[in-house]
Amino acid sequence: MGKQVTELLKGTLEGIVLAILSSRPAYGYEITAWLRDQGFSDIAEGTIYALLVRIEQRGFVDVQKVPSEKGPPRKVYTLNAQGQEYLAEFWRTWSFLAERLEQLRKGGS
Repeated sequence: MGKQVTELLKGTLEGIVLAILSSRPAYGYEITAWLRDQGFSDIAEGTIYALLVRIEQRGFVDVQKVPSEKGPPRKVYTLNAQGQEYLAEFWRTWSFLAERLEQLRKGGS
């Protein structure tokens, strides 16, 4: 992944993670693995865990501790109503920006 993609991801990663959680509950490593499978190979696991702490503190997710076969219980994150509202706003903003960028790319003003 190039530097430009990495920089753009910083501003959108929260929305991406919330979108992942909108389809199913998941834990940190599972989210990181999915992102890497999708080509985001430079994302550090620590980045995702820090982001999960922030979205938990902001009240966007519910957290349940689930027993793990390999050590301490895992924190499984589920998007809640507040998180769904925030995600909907993220998608509205994303659509607005994507449309304006496409206009610029095509030479429009």
